[in-house]
Amino acid sequence: MSKIPKQGEKVTIWTRQDKRSLEDLEKNGVFRMKGEYIEKEYGDIAEHFIRLYKWFTEKASKMVPKPEGVEFPIWCSISYENMYRPTENTVVYELEVDKSEVIYFDGGKWDYVLNHRYLPKDEEDDKLYIEEMRKKGFTDLDLYSFIEGKNSHLYPEEKKRIMDSWIRVFDIDDWNIFVVQANIWEVRPDMIKDILYYQGEYK
Repeated sequence: MSKIPKQGEKVTIWTRQDKRSLEDLEKNGVFRMKGEYIEKEYGDIAEHFIRLYKWFTEKASKMVPKPEGVEFPIWCSISYENMYRPTENTVVYELEVDKSEVIYFDGGKWDYVLNHRYLPKDEEDDKLYIEEMRKKGFTDLDLYSFIEGKNSHLYPEEKKRIMDSWIRVFDIDDWNIFVVQANIWEVRPDMIKDILYYQGEYK
């Protein structure tokens, strides 16, 4: 389990990236996430992630100012135990970063965003939301796409309500390594404590 970091202290986080990020660091002195990297990672469904990352970027930049020229944040793990291991053609950066540069969020809540669902405050709020929607005639919420799709324009109020709820992704109710994730805007050489390379089957 990880403790909540105090203001001003350094924290250690890990991020797995394409090994070509090493070239960016050498050439530009910094590694930043670009839309083209996301497109390569997710292929045909990249546009879905890019739209949501743009939303995340807009909200996160109000918490930690985004440097000029940055497109998207860099996803990180807050623990060695729960980090993504290096795979073929990737490396993992172990970073020491000032807490003021880190945007923490709840990875479980992020799933609601990925699935375009209402993110409730708590169980009671979830029940109330479902009941309200049933009264409006939406008996099976899995059948409706309020955010995208050919009929999404018919539900502007529901779309706004859902998207407004997503800000709760930054509210961390349970600080633990299995739920909490981190984002930073860039990786600089001075942050790097270690680089983990793929060595076949990771041990």
